[in-house]
Amino acid sequence: MEQGLYFHAPMVRWALENEGACSWRFLSELEAANRLSEKEKKVITFNRAQGVFAGYSISFKSVVPRSKGAIALTARDGLDQARVDQIWNDHGEQTLAINNIVHLRILTLPHDRLGRCLTKRQREVLDWVGDGKTTQDIAVLLGLTPATVEKHLRLARQALGVETTAQAVLKAALQNQMFVVGS
Repeated sequence: MEQGLYFHAPMVRWALENEGACSWRFLSELEAANRLSEKEKKVITFNRAQGVFAGYSISFKSVVPRSKGAIALTARDGLDQARVDQIWNDHGEQTLAINNIVHLRILTLPHDRLGRCLTKRQREVLDWVGDGKTTQDIAVLLGLTPATVEKHLRLARQALGVETTAQAVLKAALQNQMFVVGS
């Protein structure tokens, strides 16, 4: 994680841009076409050093903006991608269905939050900050004074136990307290 490998993984990029299942055969195709960045090559090298040579990525449909769920299914040592693709052809539909069910179940699990939940107004101002709006912009959009917007941001930071508004946006998003459909 500290090296940024996860962030630069081509499998993660695929998952962010797509939905469904993808054979890691595409990695070999990108590599053969010399279409991997140096950072992506570093990820592939690291994975291979860990014995990860083949697998599938599953990217789940997201109903919430700025949220994406995905899973990597890695093949056990000794299986090449051709064999994994053959297994997927035989069992991929069931594997995908099981993973979708598990993903939906995980989404419904309660999130144990330290501190208080945000109020609707605190979520709203953090949503706007997450969209790049300034305090002045938010005040105009919500019909509030800038001081009132700042108060909501301060209370949101306190509720989340963070020091900065940027940290509040990140923590609230990670806790599924922001960008909530129907909030």
